[in-house]
Amino acid sequence: MSAVLVPSVRIQRQDFDVAAEIAGMTQGRADIGAVVTFSGLCRDEQGALSALELEHYPGMAEAEIGRIAAEAVQRWPLQGLTVIHRHGKIVPGQNIVLVVAASAHRQAAFEAANFLMDYLKSRAPFWKKEHRADGSEGGWVEAKETDAQAAGRWKSPSE
Repeated sequence: MSAVLVPSVRIQRQDFDVAAEIAGMTQGRADIGAVVTFSGLCRDEQGALSALELEHYPGMAEAEIGRIAAEAVQRWPLQGLTVIHRHGKIVPGQNIVLVVAASAHRQAAFEAANFLMDYLKSRAPFWKKEHRADGSEGGWVEAKETDAQAAGRWKSPSE
């Protein structure tokens, strides 16, 4: 019987190195045939945004993301799974989120990464406030219906 994969979930203020995360997951592993990554960056919204501030409830965010990462491990045959989400003030061009999914074959890795990003965009417990480049008050970013619709495709028939 093989060991159960425990996903790595980190919520952190500091930046991350995408290449180092991939190397850490794959080094010395001959059972991984595919690694799919998604890295989300802060946009400047055509020059209107100077920063995006992300807030979360410590402990709750890790638990919720851990729960959905564990679900991904149940749904797909993964050899590795890492989810990193930053918090604090992030300026355009900087990393916000990283998902690294590794599997023997590409389809499982693609689907697991897509599943996690749909969840993170629609239901992860983060709040985003815009800081405007012109110094005016930026508002809290509302959830998008399109993100909720994308996540809806992953519901099991019992939901």
